[in-house]
Amino acid sequence: MVQVMEMPSADRVVLKRVARSSSVSLYDELGGDAAIDAALDAFYVKILADPRVNGYFDGVDMVRLKGHAKAFLTMAFGGPSHYMGRDLGSAHERPRSMGLNDDAVDVFLGHFREVLEEFGVPEANITAAMEIAESGRGAVLAR
Repeated sequence: MVQVMEMPSADRVVLKRVARSSSVSLYDELGGDAAIDAALDAFYVKILADPRVNGYFDGVDMVRLKGHAKAFLTMAFGGPSHYMGRDLGSAHERPRSMGLNDDAVDVFLGHFREVLEEFGVPEANITAAMEIAESGRGAVLAR
């Protein structure tokens, strides 16, 4: 079934979950809480090592950021919704002021895909996760 999830905000960012062939959420298919933690750990290692994008994280509390990212992805992938952070547009004001653009978002999404592939996630689930991640591009870039 197709579900629409909305972030509480003035912008009302809407993320569409792709049609699932079963009642199991993408969150559960990916492995739940432990899998999201492990994937985010691997993702941020890649991001912080990449000179094309690591400057966006200068002075950022990475433990706090990872906590927000975990809660957000858990919600976006159909898991328990405990996300209490800002909407995507507001959360990315600082990086936009530093030049965040489509090219940088492509780098982030590329690393995200790499992590999913490295973790052996089936292609159908990678595609679903990438569609969800891509659906936030407009809000992240405030357009």
